[in-house]
Amino acid sequence: MKMCPGHIWGGRLMVVWAGIMASAVLVALPVGGAQPVQHLPRPQRGGFSGEPVISSIQVSNRQMTVTWHGFLGGDPLAPFKLMGRTSLKSGNWQVLASSYSNRATIPIGTSNMILRVTGGAPEFAGASVCAVCHLEQHTNWMATRHAGALATLQRIGQGNNAACLPCHTVGYGSPGGYTNVTMTSLLGGVQCENCHGPAGLHAANPRDASVRPVKEVAATLCGGCHGEAHHPNYQDWQSSAHALVTEDMTPTNRINSCGRCHSGTARLALIGGEDPAQTVASDANMGIVCVVCHDPHRKTANPAQLRYPVASTNDYYLSTSDVFSNKYNPNINVCAQCHNHRGASWSGTSRPPHHSPQYNILLGTVGETASGATGSRPAAHALWITNQCAGCHMQKSPYQAGPPEIPAVTGHKFKVVSYEMCANCHPFPELLAEFVKEGVSNQVQQVKYWLDYWALNKAPAALRTKYGVRAWEYTVPGTLSNPPGVTNAGPGTAEQAQIPERIKKARYNLYLVYHDGSFGVHNGPWVSELLEAARNWVQQELAP
Repeated sequence: MKMCPGHIWGGRLMVVWAGIMASAVLVALPVGGAQPVQHLPRPQRGGFSGEPVISSIQVSNRQMTVTWHGFLGGDPLAPFKLMGRTSLKSGNWQVLASSYSNRATIPIGTSNMILRVTGGAPEFAGASVCAVCHLEQHTNWMATRHAGALATLQRIGQGNNAACLPCHTVGYGSPGGYTNVTMTSLLGGVQCENCHGPAGLHAANPRDASVRPVKEVAATLCGGCHGEAHHPNYQDWQSSAHALVTEDMTPTNRINSCGRCHSGTARLALIGGEDPAQTVASDANMGIVCVVCHDPHRKTANPAQLRYPVASTNDYYLSTSDVFSNKYNPNINVCAQCHNHRGASWSGTSRPPHHSPQYNILLGTVGETASGATGSRPAAHALWITNQCAGCHMQKSPYQAGPPEIPAVTGHKFKVVSYEMCANCHPFPELLAEFVKEGVSNQVQQVKYWLDYWALNKAPAALRTKYGVRAWEYTVPGTLSNPPGVTNAGPGTAEQAQIPERIKKARYNLYLVYHDGSFGVHNGPWVSELLEAARNWVQQELAP
């Protein structure tokens, strides 16, 4: 039986309301590895509407297990119904299964079939009801722009605009949802139930775990409203590396170390004082989603409800071996929370510094100098660019109606898209940037050349024979020696003792600059000094 996706709403196949909510959307979750935790599979305007949405299908032994997101309605005797028919446009829907959970298993037939799930009409409570038990969260929420979302529309004369109301009220277009300010004013604004789902049953039965609102952290939840051409935050984020799941965070030894910056759920657990190995082990394969950086529940001292400031000048790093609560500092630049050197040191031998020293390079606080001096050599960029990293990497532009229509740019691709910020201080900024990057790139290649030369001509004979050009490298060589897909080894732990201190310092500086990735744009004078010191150390080792 081949599954064909039906559709609802937004100009697609319309499912008629008859005291029920229904969805015929079929989506496979785009996550790395098998995940027992199901997340909202696609953005929906208004967040959780209560509409059942099919999220995944698994086939095994001639059976099909269908899983969906949704909420039981006010009638406790009205279960979800998994329904199907063989034609997209005609034919009667047949009930294939009934379930009080969010999953059903049915046998596989021989015909194509379109699936949908129906459920009882949602029971919305309103934020004032939630406040009875969740007073602190409600008080914090009242100070946010979400709380005043309907008032925002009213100020510009759009308080009755049906195109806008789904994202400025609770449940607009759903049974029991917002209709107008006279009848349902208590559902105005973006409230608890937009993000946690209909809570009427929970309010009536707070001890019943089966009807508790969900705690959804996936970016799809935000993307239903923070998307589209006028403010495509979600679409921009989707194209960024933050959206990628690049590591298997499930193992216990990774979730508390790598997970703090490579898993959105692990990071949130740590911020909340939890042990992610205990609380999110089955849900660790998630990118750096919106709520990792933005606090959804309260107005903070920072713009856009950011958990952290957009600029700071205090040195900071958090190594994978550090106890998170001992080193976590919410007063450090939002980007620096993860884009720091992770406690790298020239004496480390297992692998090069992590690919994230950008904040420390910007401040000039990482790397070895010829004099051995320590301290801070911040770039002018660290001191004078408004919003530091975000000043260049989150440039924005407004929506233009056209024609042709030009979507807004929100900055959530985190790419430098223009040289406008540079032009405030530098004439011909594009030419200058290319000049700086070319110069530092040449320095990187020079240091790499001399390290290779040392490996082939001056390294201890045993290392030269066994490792050749990699005799100067770490035990797990970096990408300067091992391009992607190459896994050649470097000198082992015991063999690292044969590599001179000056070579170790040189390779350390080299990889810091290389992994910073800006090739001098972040802090040109500092990285040039580090590379010059590295070149001199290698040449000293080559001297007769």
